[in-house]
Amino acid sequence: MSLSCIDGTVQIGGKTLLAGANIDLVPGRVTAILGPNGAGKSTLLSLLGGQRQPTQGQVLLDNRPLEDYTPAALALRRALMPQESAVAFDFNAQEVVALGRFPHRLAPDNDEDDIVAAAMALTDVSALAPRILNTLSGGEKARVHMARALAQLWHPRPDGAGRWLLLDEPTAALDIAHQHAAMRLLRAWATKGVGVVAVLHDLNLALRYADEVVVVSAGRAAVQGPTADILQPALIESVWATACQPVVGRDGALQYLFG
Repeated sequence: MSLSCIDGTVQIGGKTLLAGANIDLVPGRVTAILGPNGAGKSTLLSLLGGQRQPTQGQVLLDNRPLEDYTPAALALRRALMPQESAVAFDFNAQEVVALGRFPHRLAPDNDEDDIVAAAMALTDVSALAPRILNTLSGGEKARVHMARALAQLWHPRPDGAGRWLLLDEPTAALDIAHQHAAMRLLRAWATKGVGVVAVLHDLNLALRYADEVVVVSAGRAAVQGPTADILQPALIESVWATACQPVVGRDGALQYLFG
């Protein structure tokens, strides 16, 4: 089981957003996609999720081209949490989370209602259930959409196929406590065998929670590997053009001070 991008290139209007990206991912791990603004992180994630077709190259899910899967079949294997998830109608938070169960409507599980409630509890949005989504804060909306994505992948596949959770900046709108709560939750889902791929800006969150990182720089997936091995000061200073100093927290975890 794997999710791979082979020579993934995206060009729009003569501009190259991503060039020659080669990465190989397996379920059961947290992978953080890192890089400066405009480096191509979201573009790479959109390729992996099938939202965007590569200009060159291909994306493979279990060694099959992504385009070979129907949208319905793909929705049973991977869930997406984009940066912006506009809702045109006045759905409340519970209804939005329940949308995550839509791909399962032809063969619903016996615990559909329980899944929605449990997913909302995991992301601390149960109290928001009756609230109209568009009245919530950015952080509250993000947690609702994370619950929706979790609900979509709630049960392991009967055929044992891998499940993939793809998130674009899931912690961007969250306060510090919810950032760590969200990353601990994603870490827990990876231990259940789900492949978690998240675009992050906070290198210290990646150091603490990600098994591996993919660093994207100037439209190229420059390097992939174990987090602690890749996020070394020399690479950070080269890619982000900022000084960093490694420190060890009270819990013994490595982190960086920047500037």
